[in-house]
Amino acid sequence: TTSGPGLALKTEGIGLAIMLELPLVIVNVQRGGPSTGLPTKTEQADLLQAVQGRNGEAPLCVLAASTPADCFNTVYEAARIAIKFMTPVICLTDGYLANGSEPWIIPNASDLAPIPVKFEKDPAGFQPYARDEKTLSRPWAIPGTPGLEHRIGGLEKQDITGNISYDPDNHDYMVKLRAEKVERIADDIPLQEVEGDPDGKLLVVGWGGTYGSIRSAVCSARARGLSVSHAHLRYLNPFPRNLGEILYRFEHVLVPEINNGQLIKLLRAKYLVKAVPFNKIKGLPLRSEEIEEAIDSILGGNHA
Repeated sequence: TTSGPGLALKTEGIGLAIMLELPLVIVNVQRGGPSTGLPTKTEQADLLQAVQGRNGEAPLCVLAASTPADCFNTVYEAARIAIKFMTPVICLTDGYLANGSEPWIIPNASDLAPIPVKFEKDPAGFQPYARDEKTLSRPWAIPGTPGLEHRIGGLEKQDITGNISYDPDNHDYMVKLRAEKVERIADDIPLQEVEGDPDGKLLVVGWGGTYGSIRSAVCSARARGLSVSHAHLRYLNPFPRNLGEILYRFEHVLVPEINNGQLIKLLRAKYLVKAVPFNKIKGLPLRSEEIEEAIDSILGGNHA
């Protein structure tokens, strides 16, 4: 668990975990930056760092919690993905969520969906970088298990054997394999849901701690008869498989963020959607009233 510059400080270690293909969950409580910035204020400005902020081609999974109670569910989901796909997962929260509270019933452990953990124990035919056909994850051996010793470290691995390799074709293959493994996570997560109509004039797309403000603004606008819906993203890398088709069903897309437009950059790059940003970076959470005003500016409503 870290915040802001702490994530930057640990970037080399995260890259090592990607190369080793080991499960790791990192929780980043975003705050105003850069550097020490606004250490007691909220922001959403670490999204691009989470998705791309490492040297080399270093893909990993990124999730974001939307409410204080959702933090538990999001981290639990991160652990499931990390173990199943043998990959680091970054969970993004923010200062607003960290200082917030809401009623939450502590679940019984027996009620939680189990997260299977399989350790290799048989040395016969063991290959440290063999692949599961579906997930592309590699085997997980407990350090010190007799007969399962293998190389670890930051140098590129040979496919299957895990031996050190400088072979150009192997490096090209391994870079693309690690990327494909993260992309396949999209087949193991829920499809994106939309609050409101499945198509229409305007879709407001948010992520993280802006959920409450966006939901309130959209509900108020809908009560006034405006054609507006809301999609809030938990899965930020990879995106849900159906996100693109959802975006294309709306005439306009509005993306409110407490940053200078980081999610909208990812959406434009992947889906070529003409989204409209709404950005305020004041160390404060977005207010529903100002989001509703942004909705009205697009749809021509009269927000009183």
